[in-house]
Amino acid sequence: MTRSLLTLTTALGLTLFAMLPLSAQENQPQVADQTADQTAAADAAPAPVQPTDSGAFLAARNAETAGDFRAAAAWFSQALTEDPDNALLMDGTIFAQLSLGNIDGAAVVAAHRKALATPDEETQLADLALISQDAIKGDFTAVTTALDAGQSVGPLVDGLARAWADFGEGNMTEAVTEFDKIAATRGLEAHGLYHKALAFALAGDFEGADKALSTQGLGLNRRGVLAHVQILSQLERNQDAIALIDRTWANGSEPVADALRARLEAGETIPFDTIKDAREGMAEVFWSLATLLNGEADPAFVQLNCRIAVALKPDHDDAILLGAAMLEEQGQYDLAEETYSGFAPDHPSWYNAQLGRAAALYAAGRADAAIEALQDLTKSHGDMLVVQAALGDTLRREERWAEAETAYDAAIALLPANPPRGSWVLYFSRAITKERQQRYDESDLDFRKSLEINPGQPEVLNYLGYSLLERRQNLDEALQLIEEAVAAAPDAGYILDSLAWAYFTLGRYEEALAPMERASLLEPVEPVITDHLGDVYWMNGRKREAEFQWHRALSYGPEEKDATRIRRKLEIGLDATLAEEGTTPAAAIPAPPQAPAAPTDPRPEILPEILPEAAPEVAPDAPTEPAAPAEQSPDDTDDDPAAD
Repeated sequence: MTRSLLTLTTALGLTLFAMLPLSAQENQPQVADQTADQTAAADAAPAPVQPTDSGAFLAARNAETAGDFRAAAAWFSQALTEDPDNALLMDGTIFAQLSLGNIDGAAVVAAHRKALATPDEETQLADLALISQDAIKGDFTAVTTALDAGQSVGPLVDGLARAWADFGEGNMTEAVTEFDKIAATRGLEAHGLYHKALAFALAGDFEGADKALSTQGLGLNRRGVLAHVQILSQLERNQDAIALIDRTWANGSEPVADALRARLEAGETIPFDTIKDAREGMAEVFWSLATLLNGEADPAFVQLNCRIAVALKPDHDDAILLGAAMLEEQGQYDLAEETYSGFAPDHPSWYNAQLGRAAALYAAGRADAAIEALQDLTKSHGDMLVVQAALGDTLRREERWAEAETAYDAAIALLPANPPRGSWVLYFSRAITKERQQRYDESDLDFRKSLEINPGQPEVLNYLGYSLLERRQNLDEALQLIEEAVAAAPDAGYILDSLAWAYFTLGRYEEALAPMERASLLEPVEPVITDHLGDVYWMNGRKREAEFQWHRALSYGPEEKDATRIRRKLEIGLDATLAEEGTTPAAAIPAPPQAPAAPTDPRPEILPEILPEAAPEVAPDAPTEPAAPAEQSPDDTDDDPAAD
């Protein structure tokens, strides 16, 4: 619990420097210095008193680590009965209760926590619970009073909560000032402008709301775009609203938008109902924090903020769906499925919930149930590209190649005449299903179509090049494709492995050494790459090193067929193994002469970074050999105006 609570404070505090106005940021000390000061202060702080009931405390920590907040809340409550004034137990209880959406239960403990706290003691979780409870009650004076008294959740929440409290008290000018402070903050512009637009729309100033949301480069997410559509319709600009929908979603890709489009085309004025009052505006505060933390902090913290958002606005579908996804990430698959199943079939977000439910079922090891759920979904939403693609992806993971191909056929048939850039992944995925069925001419056509849509895509270049290598076809082109992939993603270990293997296949064993060794550094526990490194060493006469790498490869859990071959190489060597297989290795081609080395610097060499950041558009878990491509929704592209 101590670790996770510290991470929560850190995650919320990370935006502190970014929250400062741009002019003030220029005069701030270095972030590293601030971090050092904070670390020193933390080291100087007294250690928390250990709970009396250590058994209950340990059980609570284990439950919390597993994401089982029901059990965590029960165990923390039991420990509190023995030690009611223990700050560690109170913080744990507050965290667990908030994660369950039990704001009142968390607030009871939080009030006691605040009463016992020293004036300079950090009580962020308690402040979060109390401010949330005041917001649920609609007591905006209490929210303002608490913030004025120094209660704090973090800069983003404090600023937006104060703005909505001002709005709730009828102080529009003060609210706009607070929103503008957030909008002037680097990295948080979209949050400030989004909330400002909601406040303007709620006040009836739809022109002001439209101006805020029309800011160049704002990058609204799905919820923001739908709010903007409603605002444009309120301004009697239905055609502009339709154009916004068309720019954001392909026809049939978003049922909510499709329904709105039909109403707009019929001349209906769409009511603004994204939020209905200041309390629901407060729900958007915690939704904003959840989206900000998503992918950056522990899923438990994202889920906690989603729970608070739903407590404030029970029909906040986006928060419900994101919270369920966070449960899935924490391994709470049954709870995630339960949450997804709460959407009725006639609900606009039902299809999204069913996609999430299928993902949770698959993650829980129930592949057949996941496929069945997706097949059922195609019966009602088969005209949605994302549904067909999800079915194809799931079938492909199960190596049901022909069925996956059929699903991808259906998805590709839904593409417009000029496919968007993100649709490369559909052709790529379908190409793999054909390649695995040994229909190579057809698969190559799809690989090349994928490259036509998204030229230079390193995963496709690598896969096609490696496939040609494996088939011993067009070896010069195969090498060229892989070299282009390396140029696009120079720090992707699996692509460097392909380059080394291309040299190996061509008999250029010396040239294979450098990329093979670097691939091994980048993917140090990948069995295929390690096995390949052993082969390269063997062909360069470094047989003891080759055997060592083969032993390492076996320890990394290779597939059984690969493990069997590695054991055979350890028994009789690579040459004899190839002979048994009826394969003749390529004749060695000496490496081209190198230019004379520059004079060496007598000073010690500074070692380069071993694990640099991965290049864009390459999935971190991409395969080292032709296998399933990294998952990406065809709609999830950089060109999508609705992307976060």
